[in-house]
Order: sequence, then C-alpha cells, then structure tokens
Amino acid sequence: MSSQFIEKHRENAEIYTGAEICKQKSKELLQEINMPNGLLPMDSIEEVGYNRSTGFVWLTQKKAIQHKFQKIGKLVSYDKHVTAFVEDRKMKKLHGVKAKEILIWISLNEICIDDPNSDKITFGTPTGISRSYPISAFED
Repeated sequence: MSSQFIEKHRENAEIYTGAEICKQKSKELLQEINMPNGLLPMDSIEEVGYNRSTGFVWLTQKKAIQHKFQKIGKLVSYDKHVTAFVEDRKMKKLHGVKAKEILIWISLNEICIDDPNSDKITFGTPTGISRSYPISAFED
C-alpha cells in the first residue's frame, strides 16, 4: 500500500536515488523541518522523495531494519517504505515506523516537537498514547 501512496505523490516531487545522496538528503530534510538529524538512521536508502506542495515525504530502503537508540534504550523498526507528511517540527500520518515496548511492536503515527525550548520530542501512536524523550537521544 505504501508504494501505491508514493506513486500518487511522485508528480512534482524532488526525487533522489542512490545510498549516499539519499542519506544526505534525508538529513537535510530533517534539518529543514527542525527535527534531530539522527531520527532516520537508515543507511541503505535507495530513494528519497519530497513533494513540497503536499508535504509528503518517502524513504525507500532495500529491506526493513531495526535500530537501537542507545541513549534511551529503545529499539525502533523502519519498514522498507517510510512515509509521512512533514511540516515545521512535525511528522504526521507516519507509516513504516514501529517502536518496541516491552514485548510488542507499537506503530508510530506522529513525531513532533511541541515546544522547542523544552528539549523534548514526542512520539504518538494511532491509539492516542504518546511518549516524550530528550531530543539529544536522536541526534548524531
């Protein structure tokens, strides 16, 4: 389904392919929307797309990966396709990202920094439950 959604937003999008340029563009995107640059620690990204008119972003990688954010001890899974609508300090309608809580994987659908002075980043789930962590835990 994600790939069909991506196709819908390809027209007029900036699209980059190749691991090196995609990693660079994903970090630039995070910087542009004022999010921590280590939030998307995906090394084998094959394509990055950004449709500025709709705010839709996608990252496609060879296979799903898991990454542990050491500073908070959280394991996060990034699917083959990660998609979101972005704006300043916010990623909403997020798909393809899950966090492990105790023994189960919980889908994340929003990441935001509500108050930049608080040094907290909040991760929301489709059920309305959210957790906040220090922004520094997601910086390279």
